[in-house]
Amino acid sequence: MSPAIQQAFHSGELAVQRAAGVERQAARLSRMAEPAGISAGMAGFLAERTFLVLTGRDAGGRLWTSPVTGPPGFLAARSATTLAIHRVLPEGDPLHGLPAGQLLGMTSIEFATRRRVRINGTLSATAKDHLIVEVEQAYGNCPQYIQQRTLAQDFEPAAPAAERTELSPGDIELIQEADTFFLGTVNPAHGADASHRGGAPGFVRVEGNALRWPDYPGNNLFNSLGNIAANPEAALLFFDFATGRILQVSGTAAIEWGEAGRSGDDGYTGRILRFAVQCVVEGRPVTRQVAHTPYPRNPQLIK
Repeated sequence: MSPAIQQAFHSGELAVQRAAGVERQAARLSRMAEPAGISAGMAGFLAERTFLVLTGRDAGGRLWTSPVTGPPGFLAARSATTLAIHRVLPEGDPLHGLPAGQLLGMTSIEFATRRRVRINGTLSATAKDHLIVEVEQAYGNCPQYIQQRTLAQDFEPAAPAAERTELSPGDIELIQEADTFFLGTVNPAHGADASHRGGAPGFVRVEGNALRWPDYPGNNLFNSLGNIAANPEAALLFFDFATGRILQVSGTAAIEWGEAGRSGDDGYTGRILRFAVQCVVEGRPVTRQVAHTPYPRNPQLIK
């Protein structure tokens, strides 16, 4: 294996690539995963965004994924390796008071055009009204499985419900109707990731206090699944875009390998993710949609 491949991918990512039989395909895209800063084009894109998803640990060390919203300009690339987020997580959010010095994973999406940028780095400083992230990796992702949306920000933050350990009937309904969620993972030795997952409503199945969803075909880098292979900690963020309600779920995830096309394997990849729920927070309204067009090639659900 070349040194370049070893630099681009950690052992968990390489293990999943081998199991999926896509080592050569991943190697061709390895430069995407190499350390790289925020380009001028990315800086311009981020400066216009109003929506960010952030994965990090709370004061007790538990992994969460949270939304961060603000007016255009709240995301400012001070340099190729420094990102200023001119917002902090509000009181009641699991990541309020985010401890500095930790690994962060972020994704910023323009739903209307299905463009997205993923950024990984370290939270280097915090203040009462902003966060500073030292960027270690920034790259664009393809528009696959992103539902086209126009969002409006017209809600004042409200205190979330109390943390609980089991899904409520309302939580289950939100999850079963969701066509989008965000997955946060971390490899403590290499970094955190916040990634987008999309599909037809019902692609996330609820089984008691556990969730299952198919892993659809993608770029074969397996950043998130590679993290899970190395460390099962994971955090999910669901939206009800009609009302702005959010659901944050923290727990552990595992990859189930099996026959392609089996029940629940809508993407025919042979990979299904199983998530064990440990903590749940029903969050405040943050944004809602005023228009919605489903991704035209969402896989058909397999019962």
